[in-house]
Amino acid sequence: MSLDAAPTGDLVADLRARFGRAILARQETAEDFPVLWIAPEAAPAIHRYLKQEIVRPFPLLVDLWCIDETERRNRAGQPASGVTVCTHLTSLERNADIRLKIACDAEAPEMPTLAGVYPNADWYEREAFDMFGVRFTGRAHHRRILMSPLWDGHPLRKTHYARATERPPFRMTDAVFHDTEDAMQPDPEGWGHPMMRDGQELMMLNFGPHHPSAHGVFRIVLGLDGEEVVWAEPDIGYHHRGAEKMAERQSWHGFIPYCDRIDYLGGVIQELPYLMAVERLCGITVPPRAQMIRVMLAEFYRINSHLLFYGTMAQDVGAMSPVFYMFTDREKIHRITETITGARMHPAFFRIGGVAMDLPTGWDALVREFLEWMPSRMDEYERMVLRSELFRIRTKGVGAYDVATALDWGTTGPQLRAAGCDWDLRKRRPVMGYDQFEFEVPLGHTGDIYDRTRVRADEIRESLKIIRQCLENMPEGPTKADHPLTTPPPKDRTYQDIETLIHHFLSVSQGTVVPAGEATGQFEGNRGLSQYSIVSDGGTESYRTRIRSPSFTHLQMIPTLAPGMTVADLVVQIAAIDFVMSDTDR
Repeated sequence: MSLDAAPTGDLVADLRARFGRAILARQETAEDFPVLWIAPEAAPAIHRYLKQEIVRPFPLLVDLWCIDETERRNRAGQPASGVTVCTHLTSLERNADIRLKIACDAEAPEMPTLAGVYPNADWYEREAFDMFGVRFTGRAHHRRILMSPLWDGHPLRKTHYARATERPPFRMTDAVFHDTEDAMQPDPEGWGHPMMRDGQELMMLNFGPHHPSAHGVFRIVLGLDGEEVVWAEPDIGYHHRGAEKMAERQSWHGFIPYCDRIDYLGGVIQELPYLMAVERLCGITVPPRAQMIRVMLAEFYRINSHLLFYGTMAQDVGAMSPVFYMFTDREKIHRITETITGARMHPAFFRIGGVAMDLPTGWDALVREFLEWMPSRMDEYERMVLRSELFRIRTKGVGAYDVATALDWGTTGPQLRAAGCDWDLRKRRPVMGYDQFEFEVPLGHTGDIYDRTRVRADEIRESLKIIRQCLENMPEGPTKADHPLTTPPPKDRTYQDIETLIHHFLSVSQGTVVPAGEATGQFEGNRGLSQYSIVSDGGTESYRTRIRSPSFTHLQMIPTLAPGMTVADLVVQIAAIDFVMSDTDR
C-alpha cells in the first residue's frame, strides 16, 4: 500500500492506454492503492507488462486468492462475477501496490495461468483450485495442495459446509483407508520429475512428515543420486484447519484469537494486520498509547520467534548448547507477555480500536530487567554460533540466491533482506507509529544460510532498541479508541442511559457491524509480510478473510534451491527458511 498515490495514479492511465477495453473498471474501495477489474484473456499480458515491461516494475506477486461472490449483496459498481480471482502486486521501487481482479463463472470458474509470469503463482493457483474449483488454462495439472486428494468439493465456496456436524459421521472403512493410501502414493513422472540419471535409477525418499527437521507435519519427496538431491517435491496441508472458513462464522471480534494460531510463535503479530484491515473499514484511529503497546508486544514476540529459530538453527548444524540458553531468554519474555496480557503464546490481547487493557503496575521494571539482561547474551551467541568454524562451514555459500530469484518466489522478510534487498515495511510503510522509532534494517549479501541467520540475529538487537524506546517514551492516554465500533465498547457509559446500554449489549452479544467494503492490513511480521485482505458485506461476520502467510510462499522455493545439495545440507536449508506449518497451511 503506497503512501503516495501518484506512482499508481499514472500507472492506471498507462494501463488503460495500453490495454484499452481489457481494463474493465476501477473499483472504489477503502484501500489506498488502485483496484482494477481486467478481462480474463488479457490477464497474462497485463501481469507480464507490470512485471517486465515498465519502468519501476511490480516484481513481487504478494498474493493470489479468490472470492465467492454468489451470496454477496453489496457489490455496487463491480462487474458481474461468480468467483473473482484477485492478484496483489508490489513495486519495491515505487513503494506502491496494485490489485487486479478477474471475473469468472460461478459454476465452472476458469482463467489463464499466471505461473509463466510469476513463478510463485503456481502454489496459489493450486490453492485456488483446491478451495474454489478455479481451473487455470495452460497448467500441466490441477492437484490439490491443502486438502486430501480425495476431498469432495471446494471448501471455501459458500455452498460447502462449514462444520462437520452438517455432514453424516465419518467412518473409516477398509476401502476408504486403502483408497486414501493409494491417493497419497508419490507420482514423480506425473509431477514432471525424472527417475533416471546418467543411466542410473534414482532413489525416491519420503523426507518427513515425521523427520525432526520437518516440524512433524511437512513432507518432501526427494529424488536422490546417492546423497545428492536431484529434485524435491514439497507436500503440505497436514496442518490445515480451515482458518479462512472459520473467519466466515466468527464475529469480527471473535476471530482475534484465531489469528494467534496462524503463526503460533508470532503471538500478537498476526493480530495486527487483521485489526488494521478492520479498523480501516470502520474508520477507527488507534490512540498513541495503544499503538506503542502494540509495537512493544510485537517486538517482544519477534525476538521470541527469532530466538527459537537461532537456537534450533544451531542445533540442526550440530551445536547443541545454544538452544538451551535461548530458551532461558524466551522464558523471560514469556514472563513479561504473561504479566501484560495474561497469556504466554496466544494472548489475543489486541482489540478493534486498541488493546484489551492498560499496562499493569510494574511492567516497566520487568522490561528494563530484560533489556539489561539480553545484550550480553547476544554477544555470547555471536561467539557460540556465528563465529563458530563449524557453523560457517555448514552455512556459508549454501542455499544462496539473489534478489531477483527471491522476488520471483514471493520471498519477503529476513529471507529477502538476507539477499541484500532493503525492504522492511516498518521503514517503508510505517504503521502504529514505527516512523517515530530509531532502528536499522539488517541486510545480508548472498542470501545463503549464514546471511539468513545473521540477519535474524541482528534483528533481535534492533528489536531491543525499539522496546527500549517504548519503555522510555510510553505516552499517557486511553488504550482504546473512542469510537462506536470499538470492540468491546466502554463499559462505564452503560450506566448513563438506556441507548448506550442497548448498544453495548448488541455489540457484545451479536458483534460489531463493520461497514460493507474491502480493506487490507499489512505488517512486517517475524517471518515476512503478513497480509489480511477482508471483505465485509455490512454484517457482524466477515464475508471473506484472506490470510497471506509468508511460510506458504517461502516453502515453495525448496525445489529451486534443493537440487545439488546433499541431504545433510537440505536439513540445514529447511531450518533456515524458519517456517511454521500452521502459518503455511492455515
